[in-house]
Amino acid sequence: MPIEPDTKDWTWVLRRPCPECGFDAARVAPEEVADRLRADLPVWHAVVLKDGAADRPDDATWSPLEYGCHVRDLHRVYRGRVERMLAEDDPLYDNWDQDATAVQERYAEQDPAAVAEALVAEGEATAAVLDGVRGQQWQRPGRRGDGASFTIDGLARYYLHDAVHHLVDVGARSASHDQP
Repeated sequence: MPIEPDTKDWTWVLRRPCPECGFDAARVAPEEVADRLRADLPVWHAVVLKDGAADRPDDATWSPLEYGCHVRDLHRVYRGRVERMLAEDDPLYDNWDQDATAVQERYAEQDPAAVAEALVAEGEATAAVLDGVRGQQWQRPGRRGDGASFTIDGLARYYLHDAVHHLVDVGARSASHDQP
């Protein structure tokens, strides 16, 4: 059964804490994002390999495996966006329909071991790109297809929220209003 697409504009997470997961992007320095991503990679690896990871908790919610596929692809997509922001002047990136991708790529049918390994590799690769951002580069701009504007700083923290939020979604982390 298809999942109801998420059509919310989540850019507000850069201005205030997320009431669902407790993440407060304003409390994270952009230079911390790579290390925060790396710290969660072993958790994601375990989530995807856990017994029953392919089972949806209900018809309207992705399974941990599907979330793992999404986070794997999230790393790849956001790495590409940061690379473009570093190389181009205010790039406009293509929209990424995560729900269509889940269906087209058959997230629910993917091999958990392959997903776990790829998720870690993609996360490490993205963290490495973020490690290379220096000084004023954090302020380089880029835009989503819907017109939302970001700097590399804002995009990195927005992206980190997504990965952290989904750990709450899969029950690997409890919502915390004390975490940055």
